[in-house]
Parts: sequence; C-alpha cells; structure tokens
Amino acid sequence: MAYGEDAATVHAWAALGGRDELAEAVSYEGAGGVLPARLPVRELARASVGVCSLAAAELLARRNAVPVPAVRVREAAVATAFTSERHLRIDGRAPTPFAPLSGFWRASDGWVRTHANYPHHRSRLLDAVDVGETGDDRALAEVFAARIATRPARWIQETVYAAGGLAVAVADPSPAALPLVETRLAAGSGPRVLPPASLPACGTRVLDLTRVIAGPVATRTLALLGADVLRLDPPGIPEDADSHADTGMGKRSALLDLSAPEGRRVLEDLLGSADVVVTGYRPGSLDRYGLAPDALLSRRPGLVVAQLCAWGWSGPWAGRRGFDSLVQAASGIAAVESAADGRPGVLPAQALDHATGYLLAAAVLRALSDRQLTGGGRLLRLSLAGTASWLLHGIRPVPAEGGAYDPRPWLAETASPYGALRHALPPVAYDGAPGTWSRPPTRWGGDRPVWAG
Repeated sequence: MAYGEDAATVHAWAALGGRDELAEAVSYEGAGGVLPARLPVRELARASVGVCSLAAAELLARRNAVPVPAVRVREAAVATAFTSERHLRIDGRAPTPFAPLSGFWRASDGWVRTHANYPHHRSRLLDAVDVGETGDDRALAEVFAARIATRPARWIQETVYAAGGLAVAVADPSPAALPLVETRLAAGSGPRVLPPASLPACGTRVLDLTRVIAGPVATRTLALLGADVLRLDPPGIPEDADSHADTGMGKRSALLDLSAPEGRRVLEDLLGSADVVVTGYRPGSLDRYGLAPDALLSRRPGLVVAQLCAWGWSGPWAGRRGFDSLVQAASGIAAVESAADGRPGVLPAQALDHATGYLLAAAVLRALSDRQLTGGGRLLRLSLAGTASWLLHGIRPVPAEGGAYDPRPWLAETASPYGALRHALPPVAYDGAPGTWSRPPTRWGGDRPVWAG
C-alpha cells in the first residue's frame, strides 16, 4: 500500500528550501510498525529518506531538463538502512556492539549516559572518576558503576567533560526548538551548470571530513548518486573498522596530516576542484587548517560547505563532543523512552545519526540543484540536536500501513577488502535510482589523497 502527502516530509522539504508542490508528490510503501518507539521514529526515518530521494530526483531532472522522476520510498528499506550496523556481517561475523563502559549508569540523583567506544574516550572517562585502567572492561564496569553511584549526575557530566571524556546527565525534554537546517547563500560566480548525466551527483567531487555514522551516511549516499567522494582522516586516530565497512561504501579513504605543510598543500590542491566539502567535527575545530566556512568560500567561490555537529551551532554546548546516544540522553529522548522502572530508554536505531545523514545529503543535493540556476556558494549546517528537536516537537505520529516487515530483500552480499560483507541496501528511491553502490568500501586510509579522475 502506498500513501503520500506526509506532513513531516513537507516540513523537511520546506526547511531545505524546496518547492512545496514537489514534496506532495512523494509516496511511501508501508511495512507495518517498523522502528517501534513512543516517539515517531518511523515518520522521522521515512521523511529524511523521502526528502533525500526527492532532492536527488530534482537535481537529476534539472541536469537533464526532464520532469522530476517519481519518488516512492519503501519503509522496509528505510528500517533496514537505519539499522545497517546491526545487519552488517563481515565474513559472517557481527560487528562489535557498544563497549562495556558505554551505556546508562545510575548516579546518586539520576542517570548518566557515557560513550567509551574509542580508546582515548575510554581512558579519559576512567581518569575523570579515578578508576584505574587495569583489568577487563567488564570487571572495571562494576568498579565504575559503584563510583558513579556516589556522585550527582551533573557533577559526573561536567567532570568527565573537563577531562575530555564523554558523559551526559539524562534530562527531561526541553521546550526549546532548534532549527533542522541552517542555510546561507555566499557570493560567487554565476550558475555552475552540471551537464546531463545518468546519476544526480555524477561529475561532482566531495571532500569528506566526517567520522562515525551521520556524516559518513551522508557522503555514502552522495557516492551512491555518482559523486567522487574522498574521505580524509588524520593519521593516528583510527576509525572503527566495522563502522567503516558499513559507511564506506562507494567512497575512497586517505590519511592526511593537516598539521604538516605538505598535508595542507595537498588539501589546497584537492579544494581547487572540489564541489562540496562535508565536515563532521566540533564547531571551529578545523578552522586552524583553513577550513573555516568563510575561508573556504572565499578561496573557492561556488563551493558547497556542509557542516554537521552534535549539539547545534550556538549556545554553551556547541563546542562539546557528542554522539547520537549522548544527544538522545541530554535532549529528553531517553526519558521519553524510559522503562516502567524508570531506567532510561533508547530509540530502536541510531536514528538521529541516520536521519541527519540523509538530511545532510539532501541539503547538499538541493544546494547543487539551486547552484545550477543561481550560482554562488552555500553554507549548510545541521546537528544531531536539531534532528532530536524535530523528533520531539515537530513530527506527528501517523498510522502504520502495510504488512509484516522482512529485512531480507533489503540486504545484499558484496566482496570487499574487509572480507565478504552482508550489508543493507540503500533506501534512496526514485524512478531509475541505483540499487546499490558501484564499489565496496576500500580499506580505511588505504587510498591516495587524489581525485579519482
């Protein structure tokens, strides 16, 4: 069963600057009550994929001077993609789940949520609460829990933050609403017309300076749609191999030391012919490398600069590190989803990450589409907190349609340098959309920092 005229889709499309009449043409094929939660996660997920699909269809139509292809999104594909890391298998092996020290912990006056999947975050977390790093993590977790239970949640939050670690107090929802997308037009050259092509982003070059899930999902989607995506990471801070196997589809990955003169020279060469730069680091953290938005747009008129952060672009938390699980806890989502015994709950997927990733890709595609007509550069800003605010305050639940959900049609097997991958297929859907990526992920950091052609 298909249905359209979805209010969340219309709202997101308007936030992206799209024409109203196009959003009304998006339709969805239901798969029952997928992504079940108290909050409207299914509606969030399908709307974010819906506007991404529509933005791709719009750009393709503008390049080829044809009508916009029909967009029909399947909720089964969306649900599978939003839990892609859970479906991933590498030579039959399931990915590593959250580390033992990542999770909810009872404090003396409430709950805190920690994130310790990366070794440096684990070390800082333990140091902050005076727990030695020796021993098995599961044994350490008992000592850690006992120490946390004696301290107030806010004290833990601020003490761990001061030590460079990751912990937040679980909070009730705030009435304040953050913007879903912030867009700024920058001066530049006239229209930059992309020639006719079979894929919307074919011929565009995207520098990907993102990590973990949301940013890599966005650039993975742009790669699906034909972009030459080159991910750059600093040496010495490895990405989780399982995460990269999932989100590295269609892209290449290189290491580049931007603190070294040679690294900055290579970066400038890459920027000289880039169409899009996507960043996923804390506000201001890349500015010293010449990657501040105004500096980029000044050197490269017509560039699309798309920025992603955890907590929003202003306010006291803007410069803090954050992940989906932490934003769920601090925004009030964990409280809304709490169990009967009061233990905080979680969404049925890393939904803030995945939704923000598709919204970010949609914003880039829309910027490229508008650049066809008006020229100029664009600054796009999204945040996990902005997506959380939309989920909490801006989306109304709608009845589920369709029958039982089966993820199997939306999974595929692909050979890769990591081994045989079982992975989720992309949910982006318009008439003629590619069914999967043109290439598997390469090894993290295993490519040269050059454009493909």
